[in-house]
Amino acid sequence: MTTDTPARLLTLLSLLQTPREWPGGELADRLGVSRRTVRRDIDRLRELGYPVQATMGADGGYRLVAGKAMPPLVLDDEEAVAIAVGLRAGAGHAVEGLDEASVRALAKLEQVLPSRLRHRVTTLQSATTPLTSGDGPSIAPETLTVMASTVAGHERLRFAYRAADGTATRRSTEPYRLVSTGRRWYLVAYDLDRDDWRTFRVDRVSEPFATGARFAPRELPTGDAAEYLRRSMQRRHESYEITVVFHAPAEAVAPLLPHWMGTPEPVDGCASCVVRATVSGPVEWTAARLATTGLEFRVREPAELVECVRELGARLGRAAEPG
Repeated sequence: MTTDTPARLLTLLSLLQTPREWPGGELADRLGVSRRTVRRDIDRLRELGYPVQATMGADGGYRLVAGKAMPPLVLDDEEAVAIAVGLRAGAGHAVEGLDEASVRALAKLEQVLPSRLRHRVTTLQSATTPLTSGDGPSIAPETLTVMASTVAGHERLRFAYRAADGTATRRSTEPYRLVSTGRRWYLVAYDLDRDDWRTFRVDRVSEPFATGARFAPRELPTGDAAEYLRRSMQRRHESYEITVVFHAPAEAVAPLLPHWMGTPEPVDGCASCVVRATVSGPVEWTAARLATTGLEFRVREPAELVECVRELGARLGRAAEPG
């Protein structure tokens, strides 16, 4: 009989987290205890917030169901490795929709992974190559997890940084948020040496080091990290207003556009929609991003973007000509 109650509860929880119903007798046999002990252990799990549902019958059955809150999960070795590899693969690129929360999850998981499992994760990832990847620069997952940990723990972060012109510096910061633009990851942080807020491209960061020194978070001027990054990028690059009409409903267009292009507005009885946004950076990138939606569209303004789309279409047409 298992007399270690915490260990028995963890084993019971691990069994219940498999998608099936467990007869009370089978659980008792697995744990080496009586059915009465199983019932008491089920009550303990319910008190801890795990929604365990019981079914009536000669043997009685138990299963874990969805509750109002997400309870802690118990993972076996294979499950932990699978999740860590998946998160690492996604974290290496600023994939749209993979925001700071998923990076924090990776940081939490890798913090508690035993060294033998961490070695398996690293070995498996280094031995595989994805067929497709994000269109932004790749980033070492370790860099993101260190940054996410310091953001969550309000811990000062030091790192080496390479500017766009190649200048190398060392930075000491109070990290505020990680922000994904759909192509790249950025760190919004307070630069202690320059006594001001700064944004850093994470793919230009190396040797990140969590100092262990805690700090009280400062108030960001804009109150929102994504908005601060947007304004910072507009200051660095000439921005311009775009107006693009898509010949498709707004709900079909919205998932295909990056968040910085805003929300499509329905027109013509909702059969079409218009996108109005302030963007920065090369018009060539904006033209290519619009083309990758795979939808019919017409650029109204600016004239530079209209001409760029026209040239892109002609170039692609020539590329498809025979001979």
